[in-house]
Amino acid sequence: MDPITPPSPNEHGTSTGTSTGTGADNPGVAVAAGVDRTLAFARTWLAWDGRPRVAEGGERLYTPHKAIRRHTHHLVDHLAEIEALLGGHPTRTDEWRASTVTVASDWAAFTEADRDEAEQCLRRLADLYVHRLAAAGPAEWDKPRDPNWTLRQIAEHVASPWYAEQVGDLS
Repeated sequence: MDPITPPSPNEHGTSTGTSTGTGADNPGVAVAAGVDRTLAFARTWLAWDGRPRVAEGGERLYTPHKAIRRHTHHLVDHLAEIEALLGGHPTRTDEWRASTVTVASDWAAFTEADRDEAEQCLRRLADLYVHRLAAAGPAEWDKPRDPNWTLRQIAEHVASPWYAEQVGDLS
């Protein structure tokens, strides 16, 4: 398998059935595939030369640690949003500094241990999306939640490996 090709949905422990919400129709499967793609990029980052990459649009800098941090925070933020929406609670106001800030730890060398830690954390977050959206069920995925997005739209939004793409494939 090409290191930057996401695996099939079945590699996430889901069935291919469509009636239970546990199959490839589950929007959480797209999140898991995005995590796989992010981790495929991260496996090439041991070769990072310490120079930041200028993001698409030229306004932000990215390093391997920043890409992992931002992807992790993005997943956590929107998972909390999903939980609030399903529970009928208000969502927390977004006060992340997001990509505008590069913290000191973002500049550290990206090691095998960092890659392994990222894999453990991001895979568990992907599992949470798959399992939480399966538990919510198909009737909830496209239910309007104005002014918020639907659960499917949230999952599609966080499925993007955009942060990792800003660092790119360094192999």
